[in-house]
Amino acid sequence: MPQEDATRGEVHAPRREDRLTAPDLHEKMWVGRWGAESRRAAESGVTRVQGSLLLVAAALLAVPARGAVLPFRGTLALQIAVLPPFGVAGSGIARASGGSGASPLDTLMLSASPFATTGRLQPVSNPSAFPIQGVLLTVHSGAGRFDRSGGALRGAMPLFGVSKVCLFAPCSASPPGNLSIPLTEVGAGGVQVIATVVNVTVVGGVWTTGTAAVGTITQMGFAHGPASLASSTFGDGGQLRLVAPGNILTNIAASTVVPVFATLSIQFVPEPTTLGLLALGIAALGAAGRRRRAMGG
Repeated sequence: MPQEDATRGEVHAPRREDRLTAPDLHEKMWVGRWGAESRRAAESGVTRVQGSLLLVAAALLAVPARGAVLPFRGTLALQIAVLPPFGVAGSGIARASGGSGASPLDTLMLSASPFATTGRLQPVSNPSAFPIQGVLLTVHSGAGRFDRSGGALRGAMPLFGVSKVCLFAPCSASPPGNLSIPLTEVGAGGVQVIATVVNVTVVGGVWTTGTAAVGTITQMGFAHGPASLASSTFGDGGQLRLVAPGNILTNIAASTVVPVFATLSIQFVPEPTTLGLLALGIAALGAAGRRRRAMGG
């Protein structure tokens, strides 16, 4: 249709770029409809991707099946009488199985040597510890198995090595000023006697998540999950504290019992591959959100 120019009063035909043919209109309508449907499909796809990633993340973080391999990290600590405790950090793989009830972790097996140190020196300056001037520790943990008994996990895990107690002089001095105390019985249970200038008898007990006692002195263990619930011990974030008691007797003072406590604290952690998948899922969620916002703009 001719159009009239309001400024000049002239009548002229529509410009080519102002004219829309039927095919042009059809194409614009099709492209608009296709764009809207594509946007809806993309948004629906983003939603599906997000949902799938959330399901994957939930599955990865879920409590493992009854019978699993669980990576862990933790600390092995050894304390003799009033001396400061030694702490040895380590990590490894635990094999665990569960049953039913409020405390599903029923069996725990640890491989040998996740905790080890050689020639670890700890000077002692506390006057109440005299004549002890220092302790030199060499130890590595053996393989351990712990089963539920009487509501607590109990079992043996020997500590191979010695604790060299240095008397009257620093640990660089030669015997007989130093006592070498074998550690195997602490955690394995049993009695070991070393006959030298100074006779040493070591009496040890097995590990427990319950209460360990040497005379009237006690230490407590525990087993619980991230929310301090025993039912969530068996999985990522579960924590265990096992305690093994022992005592040392010498012919220096036959009536004196020196208490020894070994403490094993471990926490189950996700496998590196699981963490990688979770990181990938989080990154994908972020990218999907940015794409949706861009399409919305």
